[in-house]
Amino acid sequence: MRSFLAAILSLASGVSLAQELTPRAYWPAPKGTQVLTMGVLHHSGDTVPDPSLPLTGVDSRITKGYLGYLRTISLFGRSANFIVELPYSDGNTRVEHEEMGLLEQDYKGVGDISATLSINLLGAPTMSREELTAMREAPSSIVGAILKVVAPTGSYDNDQLVNAGANRWALRAEVGYMLPLQRQWLIEVAVGAWMFGDNDDFLGLRREQDDVYTVQAHLVHRFSPGFWASLDLNGYRGGRSKIDGRRLDDLKRDSKYGATVVWPVARGQVLKFSYAAGSVNDAEEDFDVFSLNYQRLF
Repeated sequence: MRSFLAAILSLASGVSLAQELTPRAYWPAPKGTQVLTMGVLHHSGDTVPDPSLPLTGVDSRITKGYLGYLRTISLFGRSANFIVELPYSDGNTRVEHEEMGLLEQDYKGVGDISATLSINLLGAPTMSREELTAMREAPSSIVGAILKVVAPTGSYDNDQLVNAGANRWALRAEVGYMLPLQRQWLIEVAVGAWMFGDNDDFLGLRREQDDVYTVQAHLVHRFSPGFWASLDLNGYRGGRSKIDGRRLDDLKRDSKYGATVVWPVARGQVLKFSYAAGSVNDAEEDFDVFSLNYQRLF
């Protein structure tokens, strides 16, 4: 595996950081709403379970299952959500190296658990179901904020370069703005940053990483209560790595685009499908992500 690391460090570019595309992240729900989510994602192309690794030119096939729980609460009189998510990854990554030939690794295991707190600062106080119905008819602008913490709880083997867990803490902070264009059209924009702790056991070495700064935008069309679709776009820059004090030339800079459809299939039951694609630092390498999940509202 040390030879695998040497091969990786000789690559001159960085992998795209598969930043989240999260349309309608700031749309409110009545206090006390609970949502259980079960889903699956399939990643293919130049990507790995921890896409911030200093690794590029790979060909991966990764399937992720995940469970999530959301509860809407009142925080200082404002509408807020608390979310807990747990993923599981099963994948294979291959990389061709000029001197070492084909390098390949399989991996599977529970990923890092995350907790997210989002709050609507302006335009969406704590509300009842009746008040939310009135807001659908006459939507107002919303300003919100998100804080997400990812804990190093996932499967991790310090003899492997690629793992289901990242063996470090990560923090995402974001501020978003939702603007109604018409009764059924919304634009949502957000700016944020990912901040990372150090991995002190990256193949026996210490791995550090700079912050990654992000911007995303969504055009949302609401067809009926619970039924909506969006076009999604983001951009990101930053995230240069340092391994055992050696600075890598792996700056992340690119964009990701996609679409999302949410369809209520029965009372309190929703299916959500999304597709996203991107390229790696404007190079020929690219990746695709398909996602399907089932949501049960209580």
